[in-house]
Amino acid sequence: MKPLSALIPTVSTPLARGRDANEAVAPAPLTPFDVRAYHEALAARGLARQGSGPRVYGHTGLVDRLPPPGTPGPELRECLRRSQEALLAELARAMGPFPDGGEVLDVGSVLGGSALYWAQEHRARVTAMVAVPSHLEQVRRFAHEAGLGTQVQARLCTGEPPRPRECYDAVIAVENTCDLPRAELLRGVHARLKPGGVLAVADCFWVRPNAMHPSENAWSRHLGSVNAFLAAAREAGLELELHDDVSARAVGVWTLSSELRVHEHLARAPEDARGLRAALNAVRAESRREHLWLQQGLLDGGLEYALLVLRREG
Repeated sequence: MKPLSALIPTVSTPLARGRDANEAVAPAPLTPFDVRAYHEALAARGLARQGSGPRVYGHTGLVDRLPPPGTPGPELRECLRRSQEALLAELARAMGPFPDGGEVLDVGSVLGGSALYWAQEHRARVTAMVAVPSHLEQVRRFAHEAGLGTQVQARLCTGEPPRPRECYDAVIAVENTCDLPRAELLRGVHARLKPGGVLAVADCFWVRPNAMHPSENAWSRHLGSVNAFLAAAREAGLELELHDDVSARAVGVWTLSSELRVHEHLARAPEDARGLRAALNAVRAESRREHLWLQQGLLDGGLEYALLVLRREG
């Protein structure tokens, strides 16, 4: 759940969203500080919930069955981790025969969790793009701990043009597409893909603009239209091969996250009854603000969590 300008110049101009008749008014563009601060927060939460690595995630998951009420915090954290890996596995399935041993550009994996996933599960050679300079060394350390130091290379997002002979079998963007100037993003992807290579996207989009909700969250306040994204992809020379709506399976991750927040708040709450009530009220208010509108939108069709696979023609 994280925005990142990995393939384009740093976000500093108004968002070039597709302007169809139903397009929502774009929010103020993200600054480099916004991106860095959000990724730092994602990394801190990921480390707190999933330990010290090596595969630490910060994205949405797919949940087919929720754990029963009263499940302890450690089990909830493991359920969340499994759900996040289920999303990556589903994206790999959507891509068809994954280019095992191929060259992959992983856009915005925060601490490199998804980059390590592609390297370990699919033997890919992965370039992991990160937004925070201090994360470079952490990603390298996690790759070394996993025995993947030669397979996973960390690079800082600088907005530089493609390097000579920089060419990938796949560019994978998990929750990193809605906040970026769309046309520039997709042209950058096209330039970096080998002929026949694929762009694989997992992200939340709006279907109805009124499903959007005011939010301080940098990811959710920059959700975009899936139709506008696909139109811009066609203009950039990327042809849609698969569009899979997994909204029903994504809803449950917000319930998991809400339950984990209860555990996290209670761990910090005073022991007296009044303090406990205040802590519970605080986490319920936070959950309503951050989660319930997303769940409602995914359930009623106002939002869509989509897996998209687009191919650069040969």
